Amino acid sequence: MTTFSRRALFGARGAAGDLSRRRLLLGGAAVGAGALLTACTSNEAAPVNTQTQGANQGDPNSAPGETVTIGFSAPAADHGWMAAITNNARAQAEAYSDVEFLSVEAGADAAAQRAALDTLISQSPDAIVMLPHDGAELTASGLQAMEAGIPVINLDRAFTQALAYRTLIKGDNYGMGVSAGNYIAAQMQQQGIANPVIAEIAGIDSLELTQERSAGFRDALEVHGFTIANRRAAEFTADSGQREAANLLQALPEIDALWNHDDDQGIGVLAAISQANRSEFIMVGGAGSRAAIEAIQADNSVLKATVTYSPSMASSAISLARLLAQGRGMSDLVELEVPKEITLASETITKENASEYLSLGF
Repeated sequence: MTTFSRRALFGARGAAGDLSRRRLLLGGAAVGAGALLTACTSNEAAPVNTQTQGANQGDPNSAPGETVTIGFSAPAADHGWMAAITNNARAQAEAYSDVEFLSVEAGADAAAQRAALDTLISQSPDAIVMLPHDGAELTASGLQAMEAGIPVINLDRAFTQALAYRTLIKGDNYGMGVSAGNYIAAQMQQQGIANPVIAEIAGIDSLELTQERSAGFRDALEVHGFTIANRRAAEFTADSGQREAANLLQALPEIDALWNHDDDQGIGVLAAISQANRSEFIMVGGAGSRAAIEAIQADNSVLKATVTYSPSMASSAISLARLLAQGRGMSDLVELEVPKEITLASETITKENASEYLSLGF
């Protein structure tokens, strides 16, 4: 196993210039530091985009280095986005001749994942990429690995202690809400609707990511003088989306715009809208599934846009784990080491740019 200095393991937080809050709300989500690799797939074997060795001959990190073992753990693929996370991680690892990929089952809950990680840590991989069932409950596992000298790349659901990970890479949940709110506000203003009826179908309310998405949506609308008339929380499933959408449609006889947090959940939301024979409003999705992008392209439903939360973060996590395990930095940065935290931007996909994003849909 590669030996790391304390500085290499824990790194230093670089001082990046932050956008002002108002600029973020008006302009969309900010991109975190770092060069991110583009990849996305689905649980139906959609194309996977990876950065392969030698793709950029000017990048010294593209050349094979010391062979390293990267451990990986993520919840079961019971959701299109989660399936894409695992598929992307595996595909990215396979793109490197100097990476051995060691995946362990996460089980049905945090306790099962903790047990699997105990076994993984005992095998002393050179790095671990971990998307926890619950960041708070799996923080101890991150700390255990870090204390054993194994750098941890914490993916998506953040641990509660920074000492539990070497690098955190995540999507911008707050930025998703901002992007959705800005798009809806712009559409309402273009249509000349001064007091729009805006609705929201969130995901699981107990999750911090759902709370952040709703906060970004609310804040962006408030900048434009708009409010949310009705909000329902679903469970990131098609069935729950259909149920909550049906309830919302009964509560609001007229709607101008609706944001649904998740495109898989949105399958049920769209079914409820069709059953209710409602079409007077526009809908924005969330995450950027291939089905949603195709529906936006076809322009034959209320779904007019979706805001991204890309599973490409798993591909980037594998690449960062490789660099850390080999003692390399990111060659296109002035700093010598991989950043402590990276946040993906949330982009808005519409009919006008859907063709550019279709290959990235999961």
